[in-house]
Amino acid sequence: METSYMILLFLIGFIGSFLSGMLGIGGAIVKYPMLLMIPPLFGFHGLTAHEVSGISALDVLFVSIAGVIGFRKGEYLNKPLIIIMGIFSLIGTLIGSIESQHLSEQQVNIVYGILALLAAIMMFIPKKENDCIPLDKVTFNKPLAGILAFTVGIGAGIVGAGGGFLLIPILLLILRIPTRMTIASSLAITFISSIAGSIGKLTTGQVEYLPAVVVIIAGIVAAPIGAKISKKINTNVLKGILAVLILATTIKIWIDIL
Repeated sequence: METSYMILLFLIGFIGSFLSGMLGIGGAIVKYPMLLMIPPLFGFHGLTAHEVSGISALDVLFVSIAGVIGFRKGEYLNKPLIIIMGIFSLIGTLIGSIESQHLSEQQVNIVYGILALLAAIMMFIPKKENDCIPLDKVTFNKPLAGILAFTVGIGAGIVGAGGGFLLIPILLLILRIPTRMTIASSLAITFISSIAGSIGKLTTGQVEYLPAVVVIIAGIVAAPIGAKISKKINTNVLKGILAVLILATTIKIWIDIL
């Protein structure tokens, strides 16, 4: 693999993982279209949708745990929420990642486009402010959390994502979890689900190992930096950044599909 190609992959991984740590997403919503579209623009061999989903699955596994480490101090990690949504998301992700080998390139991209569109819609729906709720008083609907996590897991498993970009609006809008707890807890849930996603992609031969290693190294470096910066930024700013990011990615992916 050419040095210039490795540098490009490292930059893609770094940018995506920095945003991952800062916004509480696994980074796939950014890295999936970047890995799919940017290398060919610089004259390099393009990766297939299956290869990109495989790289994303492994990358999310390492990046999400690196982001969680950045939030390990304080009360931001809601353990009951993480356990319930993590387990159901893991099951759904394992199913989606294994079954994805039977889908075409176009079908994988369509699933990604649908997930991103749903996330964009949910992020722009006005929601009641949750950040005034004390972290030790946060409650949520456990059966609903499990059902939603399982559903997201299936779609996320197909595209190699941990589902963080869809989990966040669900946690904020439906389960009414405070923003900073949402960001930290979604990273932990994403880590659990990405274990299943990685297993599914590896066992079905959908991973390009060398590009994956480069992207993962960049992610391990960048995610904790993003998590640290996240604690110093106004929560409304974080919501705005995530909403714009999801919307822009959704528009781009659907333009390419259509």
